[in-house]
Amino acid sequence: MDKRSRQRLALGEFLRARREAASRTELGFPAVPRLRTAGLRREEVAVLSGVSATWYTWLEQGRDINPSKQVLDAVSRALRLSPAEHDYVLALGGYTAAPVGIGTLGPPPPHIQRFLDALAGYPAFAIGPTWTILAWNRAYAALYPGVQTTDAADRNLLALVFTDPAIRELLPDWEIDSQRFLAEFRAEAGPRVGEPSYTQLIDRLSADSEHFRAGWQASSIERFASRERRFFHPGVGELLLEHHQLTPADVPEIQIVAYLPVPGSGAGEKLRRLVESESNSEPD
Repeated sequence: MDKRSRQRLALGEFLRARREAASRTELGFPAVPRLRTAGLRREEVAVLSGVSATWYTWLEQGRDINPSKQVLDAVSRALRLSPAEHDYVLALGGYTAAPVGIGTLGPPPPHIQRFLDALAGYPAFAIGPTWTILAWNRAYAALYPGVQTTDAADRNLLALVFTDPAIRELLPDWEIDSQRFLAEFRAEAGPRVGEPSYTQLIDRLSADSEHFRAGWQASSIERFASRERRFFHPGVGELLLEHHQLTPADVPEIQIVAYLPVPGSGAGEKLRRLVESESNSEPD
């Protein structure tokens, strides 16, 4: 049995289990004492989903059919699946799970901040679906103090790269870095095209930055890859850092960015001095 056949069977088994566990009363159906289970009939799910009873039966049976994403969305709504269950159905159906809505992401869970803090002397921060900076550690604030003074509504990594002069001074290779950031952002955010917050961000940056506008029109797309980056901080000079990015399995809408010193570059000692200097300058 090939992978797709196994996925179809798994999808059918999952939908059947959710149908049988569904609450008839919560979905507006009367209780039927003689039913084998307290859940819904296949015909009832079919009606709620807007598909034929035969077709829905084939779906539960794992037949060789190709349901559209719209149909799987409708079935998920009919069964009142949770977001995680909905994503699971889409994955088994061969579709990428829908991205988290840009405007719905709240503060990151506390364990994300604890993870950032555990990186101690290494600059690290967390970004949301459209690169809003959600959290950071002390080392990142020492490297880029502007993260603490920028209003939360404007604390977007892409926007800061193109509009904050302090970041331009921080990045000796700004011309290259900014365009690389833009290509990576487009590669990640493509599925969100048309969402209001996405459109507003692109429109605002196109109006505020000629470099952004030119880069956006170039339509470059590039997936993220860990790499060495150059920074320049007036307090410690040049820093050669490795740029890494990871996604927590339990919070996939958040990405963690971390900068580690390149071995043998002296960046580790410079970061230590930078963080110590920042700590000593804080009021008691």
